[in-house]
Amino acid sequence: MLIIGGAGFIGVNAAHSFAAQGWRVSLFDNLSRHGAQSNLDWLRQRHNVGFAKGDIRDREALDKIFAERPYDAVLHLAAQVAVTTSVVNPREDFEINAMGTLNVLEAARQHCPQASLLFASTNKVYGKLEELQVVERSGRYAYAEQENGVSETQSLDFHSPYGCSKGAADQYVVDYSRIYGMNGTAFRQSCIYGPRQFGVEDQGWLAWFAIAALLDKKLTIYGDGKQVRDVLHVGDLIRAYALVIEQPDKARGQAFNIGGGPRHTLSLLDLIALLEQRLGRKIAPGFGDWRAGDQKVYVSDISKLEQMLGWTPQIDVAQGVGRLIEWVKENRALFA
Repeated sequence: MLIIGGAGFIGVNAAHSFAAQGWRVSLFDNLSRHGAQSNLDWLRQRHNVGFAKGDIRDREALDKIFAERPYDAVLHLAAQVAVTTSVVNPREDFEINAMGTLNVLEAARQHCPQASLLFASTNKVYGKLEELQVVERSGRYAYAEQENGVSETQSLDFHSPYGCSKGAADQYVVDYSRIYGMNGTAFRQSCIYGPRQFGVEDQGWLAWFAIAALLDKKLTIYGDGKQVRDVLHVGDLIRAYALVIEQPDKARGQAFNIGGGPRHTLSLLDLIALLEQRLGRKIAPGFGDWRAGDQKVYVSDISKLEQMLGWTPQIDVAQGVGRLIEWVKENRALFA
């Protein structure tokens, strides 16, 4: 197995899980993200994994790692991950997310075209979803009619340079399966969280709230805090990855929405209350203006993945957040 972006939050958790199951795992990462080197060191203390430092914009570096052996599975997790960063530097965002993904697909097509190739896409491919009516219920926002959330039948509407670059990559993965017969699958991920996530204010919000609360850092809620997201523990995400690899015929050329779904949701104020309960003290965040493009609610309809592959989330929100808090407590030195 080759994990591209393997020293990132999802990558290192996936590598740990698959290596523990006996997979021979190699990582490819440029180690540019905060925490990447720490994640790699942590993983190497537990497993014998291969590692090559490189960037997905470098076709020669990708070709070299793909040529090492015929991989059975490729997890493509490397990306520029923040909407705000994409607005500041759209060219770099495109080169990493869109062109970088094309480089990965071409390397896989040349060296291991029958491998399962899983791509970490995003719910941002659906845009702002302004046509969906939003109401307030019990102090949190909700869809007026979409009880199960947003499904894969929702029209694509790329919004922001990040949405465009990830959306283009998403469609390339799906189309390469049609045109070249590859086993590509796009996961349109929603708010993944868990240990080894070095969340910051504009990306990885759930982890950032936990880190800020535990370390008494400044915490700001943009908007009124009633905005809702479905959240999914990284352990449940990796189980879905494994199911796709085990059932390539069912997953080939598919795009799946994956998140906590309607049963695993949090508002920002819900998370503050949960953190207060777990930490035994009050948390007083600041409040700022709504940020451009911020949705009042996004919840994934995950029924397609449930029906086609038999997957469903197993880690509830309170349990998952509790695990995250314990990890932050045990690793305070990493955030100094």
